[in-house]
Amino acid sequence: LSRGGQWKKALELIDSMEDQGLKPDVITMNTAISACSKAGQWEKALSLLESMIKHGLKPDIVTLNTAISGCTKKGQWKRALELFDSVEQLGSPFYGLRPDLITINSAISACSKAG
Repeated sequence: LSRGGQWKKALELIDSMEDQGLKPDVITMNTAISACSKAGQWEKALSLLESMIKHGLKPDIVTLNTAISGCTKKGQWKRALELFDSVEQLGSPFYGLRPDLITINSAISACSKAG
């Protein structure tokens, strides 16, 4: 789903799961966040992230990397760097995650967009 711009379908499938009493897991949500991010729908991606947290799912490093990348691609470099910095902020859903090479590269890419 993350290829080919099927972000709307990804959102429909999550809604369908919930209608059937199924709870999306972190992998499901990461895939939907990725679909939105790749389609340039960074606001939808962050909305899914918020929904994920609200429903008690703990974001992982893939969630963080996907959110940072999605924001960076659409010129939202400040938001991307805020997400990156959130790993050190107590109370953040990303607090305590250990950035990996993808996280660092995504943050560097955000810096390059800032000029």
